[in-house]
Amino acid sequence: MRTDPVPAGAARTGDLDPDRVARAKHAYTTRRVSTAGVTRVELEGVPAAGDLVLARVVSVGQHPRLELRDGRRASLFPGDDVVVCYGARYAPDQFHAGVPDDLAPCHLVAAGGLAGRVESAHDRMGSATTLEPTGLLLDAEGRRINLRSAALPPAPAPARRPVTVAVVGASMNAGKTTSAAHLVRGLRLAGLRVGAAKVTGTGAGGDVWLLGDAGADPVYDFTSAGVPTTYRTGPAEVRRIFTELTDRLAGDGCDVVVLEVADGLFHEESATLLTDPRFIERVDGVLFAARDALGAAAGSAWLRERGLPVLGLSGVLTASPLAVAEAEAATSEPLWSLPRLGDPSAAAELFHQLAARR
Repeated sequence: MRTDPVPAGAARTGDLDPDRVARAKHAYTTRRVSTAGVTRVELEGVPAAGDLVLARVVSVGQHPRLELRDGRRASLFPGDDVVVCYGARYAPDQFHAGVPDDLAPCHLVAAGGLAGRVESAHDRMGSATTLEPTGLLLDAEGRRINLRSAALPPAPAPARRPVTVAVVGASMNAGKTTSAAHLVRGLRLAGLRVGAAKVTGTGAGGDVWLLGDAGADPVYDFTSAGVPTTYRTGPAEVRRIFTELTDRLAGDGCDVVVLEVADGLFHEESATLLTDPRFIERVDGVLFAARDALGAAAGSAWLRERGLPVLGLSGVLTASPLAVAEAEAATSEPLWSLPRLGDPSAAAELFHQLAARR
């Protein structure tokens, strides 16, 4: 790669073989962005969230595979070129990471394709997969290629809004996505057109693919709005993403929309969104997923204290008869097991109840 001298204060750039970019493993987070014909990279500077970077795998650690644009998980080997994007990560059971302030070696902090620098990690995590950035990808005009450039355009505000259910949870791995997918399935089997979106979280395709497999069409996530992760984006950005994705789903002609809000109630972006007046205005009901009865009781109370319409409890706890009994004793909330969520009669009854409340 040839580098060019530049005036003081200007970014140092270099030539890049476009075939090298084409051969690189492109991550899920980059799926909406075209890198065809890229021939220049920025070699120095401070990266921003969403900037695409060509990097070389130095060592393979906690994430031995990279989720590609089509969802396939490609094995990584030292020396591989990858195209990922910078972004922060908040995962209590994995990594806490931020966007670095230079192009020095960093880490693959999420298998969906996030480059960041690990700030802390759960005890069970191994060493992060290490990346050595080659440079930030530049377009034909010499501008950094960022996910924002490929975001879906804002949809016009619709005249009619579909019935909207949000699935939120006590924490990661509480069963939110599985509950959302079964609800999608039940609504779809009831003959309704179901759209879905994951409005906060970390860029990865698993949840999107699952919601689509369950029958949601279309399915969006925050990467469709031009961000690789909602962590550290701020309240205004989270609100924009929620607004644009719900506007688009309404414009797509869906009868009902199922939303997933990532992480738990104490996660800053989740709490900010759930208490936003626009969220409260647009969401007809909230399903709360928890791992145990205590989390279910505390979480549903938290939601009700903030004026949110709780539909009931779901998630991991519904797999345990004892946990269900504890939750029933501790709360007056209905329990939604996976079979009940996926039952078209129950799903249709829920839909009509919510529609009638309007």
